[in-house]
Amino acid sequence: MNFLSAVEARVLGVLIEKAKLTPDAYPLTVNSLTAGCNQKTSREPVMTLDDAEVQATLEELRGRTLIMESYGASGRVLRYAHNFAKVYGLPGASVDLLAVLILRGPQTASELRAHCERLYHFADASAVEAYLEELAGREAGALALKLPRQSGAREPRWVHLLCGEPAYSPEMPGMGFVNVPIAASALEERVTRLEQEVAQLRATLAEWAA
Repeated sequence: MNFLSAVEARVLGVLIEKAKLTPDAYPLTVNSLTAGCNQKTSREPVMTLDDAEVQATLEELRGRTLIMESYGASGRVLRYAHNFAKVYGLPGASVDLLAVLILRGPQTASELRAHCERLYHFADASAVEAYLEELAGREAGALALKLPRQSGAREPRWVHLLCGEPAYSPEMPGMGFVNVPIAASALEERVTRLEQEVAQLRATLAEWAA
């Protein structure tokens, strides 16, 4: 499966969300899509993107048929809609769950049910769990993962896998959940190790110069 970048995932998540929340304004213009990506509420992490970054991301997504372009009713401004469900072969409930995971980060089934309410109504948390289990067990590639339950927590949290395996640290419950491709995670570890070695060398040189 070709992983998405964090910005590609954010753009798709916003398109999925706004298709349900603001249908009169959907498909979205680049300006409205950028505003949705940069919202300070209901977003984790908060991003600061400009129109050029969003436009470049849309071009990448268009090349993968994940978005569609149209001029809408006005016929003057180019607008964008997602093609997520068709490309991934998912039912609407699963698409909405993934969108909320993309936009808000790791959540329990109960949190997902509450946050999805305006997009899709789930009867209870067990219904959410059923869809998540299906996403986790897809033959074409898992799209969701149940994280280890944290100490003191009543429920485990779930994370999406559209951007690759999550960088997870149980010692930092509010951090370390940014989804990154496995190769990128390994690269970051190498960079961190090299930075530590450089720091040690600098300290040694400083001692010799003293």
